[in-house]
Amino acid sequence: MDLIVDIEKPFKLTNLGESYDVIVNAKGGGIAGQADAIKLGIARALIKENPELKKVLKQAGFLTRDQREKERKKYGLKKARKAFQFSKR
Repeated sequence: MDLIVDIEKPFKLTNLGESYDVIVNAKGGGIAGQADAIKLGIARALIKENPELKKVLKQAGFLTRDQREKERKKYGLKKARKAFQFSKR
């Protein structure tokens, strides 16, 4: 429920909530990551429709992508950074 509210924020900020219908297929990642991706896509689509909204959406932080990605697993470790327990003897 909270993620739906998060997705609708670009519409509420620009007062265009009732003007558009959105149908989205998001794949990969988790539901929170997909919600952020949808929010970014909606903000970018609104800017293509009306470039004057860019300043408002940018100040609200809706045009920033979260660039964090999963770190790869390294050879000899359990996970990306987690090592096996060290025993001196």
